[in-house]
Amino acid sequence: MKAEAKVPTNNKLGLGALSALVIGSIIGAGVFSLPQNMASVASPLAVVIGWIITGIGMIFLALTFQRLCICKPEINTGVFGYAKAGFGDLIGFFSAWGYWLCAVIANVSYLVIIFSTLGLFFDTPQHVIFGEGNNILSIGLASVYVWGIHFLLLKGIKTASVINIITTIAKLIPIFIFIVAALIAFKADTFTLDLTGVYSHAGKSLMDQVKDTMLFTVWVFIGIEGAVIVSGRAKTQKEVGTATVLGLLTTLAIYVLISLLSMGVISTPELAAMHNPSTAKILEHILGPVGLVIIGIGLLISVLGAYLSWTLLTVESPYIAAKEKMFPQIFARTNKNGTSQYSLIISTLFVQFALIAIIFFGGTYTTLLNIASVMVLVPYLLVAAYALKVGLATKNNTTIFIGTMGTIYGCWLIYAAGIHNLMVACLLYLPGIIFFIITKRQHGEKWFYGKNQAIIICLMILSLLGFWLY
Repeated sequence: MKAEAKVPTNNKLGLGALSALVIGSIIGAGVFSLPQNMASVASPLAVVIGWIITGIGMIFLALTFQRLCICKPEINTGVFGYAKAGFGDLIGFFSAWGYWLCAVIANVSYLVIIFSTLGLFFDTPQHVIFGEGNNILSIGLASVYVWGIHFLLLKGIKTASVINIITTIAKLIPIFIFIVAALIAFKADTFTLDLTGVYSHAGKSLMDQVKDTMLFTVWVFIGIEGAVIVSGRAKTQKEVGTATVLGLLTTLAIYVLISLLSMGVISTPELAAMHNPSTAKILEHILGPVGLVIIGIGLLISVLGAYLSWTLLTVESPYIAAKEKMFPQIFARTNKNGTSQYSLIISTLFVQFALIAIIFFGGTYTTLLNIASVMVLVPYLLVAAYALKVGLATKNNTTIFIGTMGTIYGCWLIYAAGIHNLMVACLLYLPGIIFFIITKRQHGEKWFYGKNQAIIICLMILSLLGFWLY
């Protein structure tokens, strides 16, 4: 009995595991499609400006997480705990709900891109096997993988974190090969050929181009809060903040180099017309057929690892929300290995349902990317706003400055997302009210009172408007 009781303690994560979780959560499929994604909406100069805004914004967001870990060490339930502490139970719930849906959708997108990538190797014009990763065969094989990860995680978070460290290291190798090859092949004339997008993005202002890069840059950085989400499993809160900053700086350098160097290897219009993963085509252009193989294998390793990281976050999100009385209590139950078994199975069923829905309604990697990006904007903004609130309450100028900059960036992201995507987000937030009501009834608490009434009514109106418009 004593040995079993010690298992959750042994599952505590150190700086190395936490940093690998952050990097593994951030670097997934997006990095391999980044050159085409950015070139399709922006010129080289707009991409540079976009990365400057994103880099500054994400650095302040990471510093916000780090600052809150120091100022509020008693809140070890991450993003949702901050939202609840700062803005009440309903806002905290919506933060948890939005993040959970983001994680589920992100996982589905990873599964789609896995089998879309296999199509690079096995599909021919005459015989399509995997297609865009959303046909019956792809969804069937994806389902097998989903349940394989499910049973792996039942053995405990620590087991999965060791595998995550291995896949994180493995997937960085082809990325560094790409960066070195692109650096050697880089030509300044190619990069500056259409610097402001006069030809490739005619009719779009430079600021519109910058704004259009935002959903892509948010998407590739989703996961920055990975260490914060599992902070309750960390050895110390200080290591949570350190891992977040280290993970951000590492991935920021990688993303900037990949997107900008690519524009100096192949012209922007050619990049925009490429099929994804565009890095495979670029490296094939530089190294020949072996480049396609290197990126193909690297992407598969990366996405398989990212899926594991995001499944950890998918499971932990409802678990820590339930501990904070924001989700139904069934999500808080754990097995002898410290894994939230009901959170795991319900999350896995959600992913399975989404995979089946793709067969009937369609859905590509890019579509899922947009939805997941928008769903995570609210949790990010709430964290920054809470840091600002803490700074004002404690009169700490450093916290005020970091919180202000993070809040400004969060508001900018919501503006850049566009009205259509925000309406879709409202529709996806609406069903969460059912979970909120169940939770409140379990604890014998009221749910439709005061500001909660106004928030729920506004959400219903926006959802109906979104349904009517779209």
